[in-house]
Amino acid sequence: MATWEPFRRALRRTREAVTGGGRRGSAASWEEFLLAADLGYSLSSAIAERVGRLKPAAQAQAVRRELLALAGQAHLLAFDQTPSVVVVVGVNGSGKTSTAGKLAGRWSGEGRQVVLAAADTYRAAASEQLGVWAKLAGADLVAQRPGADPAAVAFDGLARAQARRADLLLVDTAGRLHTRQPLMDELEKVVRVLGRSLGRPVDEVLLVLDGTMGQNAVAQAREFCLRLPVSALVVTKLDASARGGAVLAARHEVERPIAMVGTGEGRDDLIDFVPEAYVDALLDGVTLDGGGGTA
Repeated sequence: MATWEPFRRALRRTREAVTGGGRRGSAASWEEFLLAADLGYSLSSAIAERVGRLKPAAQAQAVRRELLALAGQAHLLAFDQTPSVVVVVGVNGSGKTSTAGKLAGRWSGEGRQVVLAAADTYRAAASEQLGVWAKLAGADLVAQRPGADPAAVAFDGLARAQARRADLLLVDTAGRLHTRQPLMDELEKVVRVLGRSLGRPVDEVLLVLDGTMGQNAVAQAREFCLRLPVSALVVTKLDASARGGAVLAARHEVERPIAMVGTGEGRDDLIDFVPEAYVDALLDGVTLDGGGGTA
């Protein structure tokens, strides 16, 4: 399968929003195209202004270069510590637990020993949901009673991973609104306790963003990155979103790389972000009414 094919499928709804639903479609201007993809007004107008100074034949490639600059470099999750520690954070409903489970399955499938810590102790059945993923992945699950201190669960998970010489500890945290100060304080405590116990920073803090949220996800990313040492973004539900441009806007806003994207509900539908493939899939089949050429 071509590298860009999963992205092309995932971004189908975004392209339909831009083109009106056809396999090939048109936009009146580059600004209209970028706005329809939910890149946001400021970025859309700035890019359209720069591109508009060029000859029509050069504009499509110029837009591609602009979007690639927004997409940044690929961020592959690589671990050289034993155990390496990954904390998964985000708002309610963003897909954190599913992301943690899919990551556990992926890394277990690569022959790594994985421990999952169910530090979402507030949501009903969160531990049970993570337990299903742990069983599918063949990973070890650490959980406590509902309402337990999330930092204590993370600490126990680390102790289990160290005792078993596991390769990876994945900590699933409770979803929380970025505007709730006490809850964000608690999340900072989880990361702090893990770092203190390790004697070094955790290896990754992955911020999971719901791809259907558009510009709201950009605002969430901004606030989470102000409070936490977020190392990379994971964007879920792209296959259900008509707002694929907001992914690039979020990366640009917080200056954090995109590590992975969710392209479906299956166990294997969490894939590494490939900037070139993503941008080419976003632009696939788009033309301008004015004859600016295929993007």
